[in-house]
Amino acid sequence: MEVERVQAIATLSRSVDTIPLEYIRSEKEQPAITTFQGSVLEVPAIDINELNESSLVESIKKASEEWGLFQVVNHGIPIEVISHLQRVGKEFFELPIEEKEEYAKPEDSKDVEGYGTKLQKEVEGKKGWVDHLFHRIWPPSAINYKFWPKNPTSYKEANEEYCKCLRGVAEKIFRCMSLGLGLEGPELMDAAGGDSLEYLLKINYYPPCPRPDLALGVVAHTDMSTLTILVPNEVPGLQVFRDGFWYDVKYIPNALIVHVGDQLEIMSNGKYKAVLHRTTVNKEKVRMSWPVFLEPPAEHVLGPHPKIVDDRNPAKYKTKKYGDYMYCKLNKLPQ
Repeated sequence: MEVERVQAIATLSRSVDTIPLEYIRSEKEQPAITTFQGSVLEVPAIDINELNESSLVESIKKASEEWGLFQVVNHGIPIEVISHLQRVGKEFFELPIEEKEEYAKPEDSKDVEGYGTKLQKEVEGKKGWVDHLFHRIWPPSAINYKFWPKNPTSYKEANEEYCKCLRGVAEKIFRCMSLGLGLEGPELMDAAGGDSLEYLLKINYYPPCPRPDLALGVVAHTDMSTLTILVPNEVPGLQVFRDGFWYDVKYIPNALIVHVGDQLEIMSNGKYKAVLHRTTVNKEKVRMSWPVFLEPPAEHVLGPHPKIVDDRNPAKYKTKKYGDYMYCKLNKLPQ
């Protein structure tokens, strides 16, 4: 059965001031009704090149506890590396539909890799205004190049270069989060999977939407991963739920956006908070983002870190395989 891509629907909807019914959110979700107007949220911006490690640890710890979200500046990834990643991703989504479909997620696949539209069980049949491409970029043993576009020709080079730079940033953030919990520097990353931790890239493509007041790109969720490190394009759209309202997040050029995911909340036994977020869409412009989800292998078992659990601070979360956690989350089943 042919899947209808949002990009194609957006092209058809361009000349009319309406969108298909299945993309219209309920009133309790519509951005025009539920967004706190007139205020943009300034989430913590952290200079990861801070020379004083204890000060950096404190900043990341505080942001992870109070926000579950922060933006990393002065991260050391060259602007041209990020620009190249963005350029090849944009060029892929501008290819003819038939060419993109060559990378479509297989219908019988239990994994997320590939070009697609639907990701998880849709509540009340409502759909997100987004198409995506998923593929792993690290470690080499987890990569399936079948899902890496061959056009544009520099796609592979751009992703490999970005991944090489990103790994250093991710390891530094993990080290600071580990120290923030009173653990040794490598202990949190080791508990998350260590060298087998998988870097799963997703490109989100949100085409222009005639009714951005009624639709959402991605609905409210927390990420399943340990950490998510995201590159946005210049079109804002990230919203965070805070104090009972949805707020737009201030866009900082060249910053990386870091989300605390479910697994870090679990491993920290609730000390770090997974951030509830969603994305809005734009009437005139294409919005894109490049999150990389740092995920344990499916068979890896995670739970509250044994060194931070005791009689006074008992485990608040179950210990389970990451694959089982992921299955329950995508299918809206209790954990």
